[in-house]
Amino acid sequence: MKTTHPNLSTAAPAAGIFRGWLVVAGAFAVTFVGFGCAYTFSAFLESLQKDFGASRGSVSLVFSLAGFLYFGLGVLSGPLADRWGSRRLAVAGMVLVGLGLAVASQAQSLTQIYLAYGLGVGLGVGASYVPVLGAVQRWFVKRRGFASGLAVSGIGVGTLVMPPLASFLIEQLGWRHAYLALGVLAAVVGVGMALLIENDPRDRGLGPDGDPPQPQATSARPEGFTVHDAVRSRRFAGLYAACLISSFGLFVPFVHLVPYALDHGVASTSAVLLLGAIGVGSTAGRFFLGGLADRMGRPHTMLLMSTGMALSLLVWAMSGGFWGLAVFAFAYGVFYGGFVALLPALVMDYFGGRNISAIIGVLYTSVAVGTLIGPSAAGFAFDISHSYMLPILFSVGANLVAAAIMGAMSRLDASSAKLASPTPAGGTVGNDSTNARRL
Repeated sequence: MKTTHPNLSTAAPAAGIFRGWLVVAGAFAVTFVGFGCAYTFSAFLESLQKDFGASRGSVSLVFSLAGFLYFGLGVLSGPLADRWGSRRLAVAGMVLVGLGLAVASQAQSLTQIYLAYGLGVGLGVGASYVPVLGAVQRWFVKRRGFASGLAVSGIGVGTLVMPPLASFLIEQLGWRHAYLALGVLAAVVGVGMALLIENDPRDRGLGPDGDPPQPQATSARPEGFTVHDAVRSRRFAGLYAACLISSFGLFVPFVHLVPYALDHGVASTSAVLLLGAIGVGSTAGRFFLGGLADRMGRPHTMLLMSTGMALSLLVWAMSGGFWGLAVFAFAYGVFYGGFVALLPALVMDYFGGRNISAIIGVLYTSVAVGTLIGPSAAGFAFDISHSYMLPILFSVGANLVAAAIMGAMSRLDASSAKLASPTPAGGTVGNDSTNARRL
């Protein structure tokens, strides 16, 4: 890790666009390509199930494996980004996504799909996601929630654009050539835009938000907790529990909404648009709720996100036609997008920037476990019962429990306000191990 910044000065930054927004643009593109390609899986599910004669549960396991890797790998890619820089990890990740999709196009068995898509896309997204999120957090303070939301809105836009594109390519070219085309897109666009990622504004003689840097910080690392102290804190335990429980149902719609719609008589061209509706809502949630939470406070807003996901899932349980499912998809997307956008900023508020990528990476192992189990379990439940009702209702309950945990954390924040220094966004940051254990 770099500990000195020779370009640092107290001079005002040069006029023009703040470099941090280019980092946000790079992060947007990386999340657009990585998650956009990953979330096309639902469009391929029927073709894979038919060509390989597989059950819905076994095909769903492809997505679960990839999801486990791209969230679980953050525990390694985060510390590597803190040490080597986020750009290298992002470029490597985009190359892996492209290769994984290209190799999947040549698969002759479902096992080969597990290896190509599951490992290629899973490792690729995992190598890039947490590093680019951590990089964005360091470039902003006053507008951190907005910048973080804008960066990860690439996931929402990717969900809007890529599944319909994949469906079109499948109809025109077949699923194999569709995977190959997406692989080329990931390698070219993803790698090119990943080059915009930079780890720390101090490397360019800047402070966060484009402000002049503080002279006393010339040889200091960013303030914040060590990974060891962060993971021992009650705040981290609460976040981990909420994310773990919520994630059991978090990605069930991304895999099973299209098959659910097809089972209820919705045309395939319309069914895939439901993923686009999640993308529209997700983009809105990431873009607008991040800025709103900067003013309202992120812990309370996170509570609202979990509650909103639970209520919207109830709409899914009661819907069978296209328009009812579209209402669910958009509403779920808004709350899901807000949840994902706020989480990195909340981690930065609580634990500071010293090891932000590593701490986010450890936190996302909770999402990895839930993603590994949830979508595939929903598929196997359907194979047994020929209904999605039980997985949907389980997802409702999981989000309500997560909301209760976030409510308890909000009360903890209020009671511990006298024990730690408040940050402008309403969280607390410290680097003292005693405070870490108490908070």
